[in-house]
Amino acid sequence: MMMILCLETITCTLLFLSPFVTTYPAELEKGRRRVVHVMEDDTGAVIVQTAPGKVVTHRGGTITLPCRYHHEPEEVDPNRIRIKWTKVSDAFQFEDVFVELGRQQKAFGSYRGRLSLERAGPGDASVIIHNITLQDYGRYECEVTNDMEDDMGFVNLDLEGVVFPYYPPSGRYKLNFHQAEEVCRQQDAILASHAQLHKAWLEGLDWCNAGWLEDGSVQYPISHPRDQCGRKDSPPGVRNYGYRHKDDERYDAFCFTSNLNGRVYFLKRFKKVNYLEAVKACQRDDAVIAKVGQLYAAWKIQLLDRCEAGWVEDGSIRYPIVNPRTRCGGSEPGVRNLGFPDKKFRLYGVYCYRRNTDIQSTQAQKETTTKPANSTKSI
Repeated sequence: MMMILCLETITCTLLFLSPFVTTYPAELEKGRRRVVHVMEDDTGAVIVQTAPGKVVTHRGGTITLPCRYHHEPEEVDPNRIRIKWTKVSDAFQFEDVFVELGRQQKAFGSYRGRLSLERAGPGDASVIIHNITLQDYGRYECEVTNDMEDDMGFVNLDLEGVVFPYYPPSGRYKLNFHQAEEVCRQQDAILASHAQLHKAWLEGLDWCNAGWLEDGSVQYPISHPRDQCGRKDSPPGVRNYGYRHKDDERYDAFCFTSNLNGRVYFLKRFKKVNYLEAVKACQRDDAVIAKVGQLYAAWKIQLLDRCEAGWVEDGSIRYPIVNPRTRCGGSEPGVRNLGFPDKKFRLYGVYCYRRNTDIQSTQAQKETTTKPANSTKSI
């Protein structure tokens, strides 16, 4: 495979990548730094190489975003080399992450205090991110500059987790884009990406209602085509309405969440309770009532299986099924949803969430970061 890397000085360098890049199978790669070898070049240009594909971790984990560079001639003053990491959204908005120039370093926004250069040897511009949050998911640009020459590469950071459809108590198709972002955040999640929704579809997600994704598009996954979901003779796939008006149009939401920093459990009680009593019961047990995203994460990642309906934070009644059985809602695994009953008069059990005690409170603050300020590329 041949790639053309063009510099801002309008010079181009040909890199033959295949013989010089060493990677490992995807199943061995999760959470591991990739080894990247960079081909030397005699043009005097800065050459940046990042690992192909993506790196995978989970919320609360630590990951290395790999990036290496090479410069000819070798006697370059290291104090004149600038390393800059930037997060790039699908809408081509740029969020500053980290910059180093000589001995000066600066991390930006929610990355402060949890990001550092790896420094595995000469030419290593890789960064290590600790305490991964949901908002860290996405595409990162590694840029290395020396005087008038620069080059860049990209790394995709993926998270293990689960996609779930969501609509509020007010009903279906009630959310504009900004409201969809907010309801996902309230349920310990973020709006899912197209890649995350597509992966969920490959794993069997079938949902006949359209929902917002993080790039402003509206889509829905169909594994079993039927007439009420885009015609029975249509092939399975992720249906796409395209990019919709973020303020005026209303749909449901597809949310994504990842590993829990705690545990979801069904609170054993002798009697069923209404919603307010359920909230207080979890508090007396040194916990809080579980959010929808936390229940999905417990079902998907912790394999929580409970055939008892219970209150969750948004006022809905749900229960997680890993091993389907007839008396527990059908033949497919999933989180069953019984809707939004009257909070005062209907009586059910309750799902509680207890946070790990060894997680610092600062992590909770980082998880609530929803919309980082946009920045320019001039830093």
